[in-house]
Amino acid sequence: MKKEEILSFARKNWVPVLRDRSADFLCEVVKKEKPKKILEIGTCLGYSGILMLENSQESFLVTVEKDVEKSREALQNFSQAGLLDRVEVINQDAMEVIQNLVKNEQKFDLIFLDGPKGQYVKYLPNLKQLLNRGGILFADDIYYHGLVKQGYPKHKHRTIVYRLREFIDLITNDKEFETFLFDIDDGFSLSYLK
Repeated sequence: MKKEEILSFARKNWVPVLRDRSADFLCEVVKKEKPKKILEIGTCLGYSGILMLENSQESFLVTVEKDVEKSREALQNFSQAGLLDRVEVINQDAMEVIQNLVKNEQKFDLIFLDGPKGQYVKYLPNLKQLLNRGGILFADDIYYHGLVKQGYPKHKHRTIVYRLREFIDLITNDKEFETFLFDIDDGFSLSYLK
């Protein structure tokens, strides 16, 4: 599928993909910064990965997706977009992959975080180790349907909301990061490692 078809399919089938204004912002960041090596947590159908690779011709993407079927679909979409030689799709639990990348002393210029929202805070220390100095952590959906900015969340969403609040608190108060929060779509943060 072409990226427009992926987006159409995702919207018709309630598959969560990057929203339009967030996608535009991510593309601008990639165009400006020209990252050589990108890590993506949460491949889904490959939509955001395709956007990033199309906006930086020299980038190589390592993308992680736990769901087997989505990984297969993403591989097909990367292939149809002619980008298969510039991407590695890893079908595993994100925390395991992140820890292995740290162990192998891998470094990235850009990390796009769009996986399980309740895990952002757990991933953060390792993601920080994976970033090159001057690298960027782009975390999507940090306001979780607006619930993060509301008062006391309902029981069903409480853990995710509290963990996202903790993530936002940690990343905005970490002196090694310069962090900007954006109230666009479902919110995202942009953090530069000094």
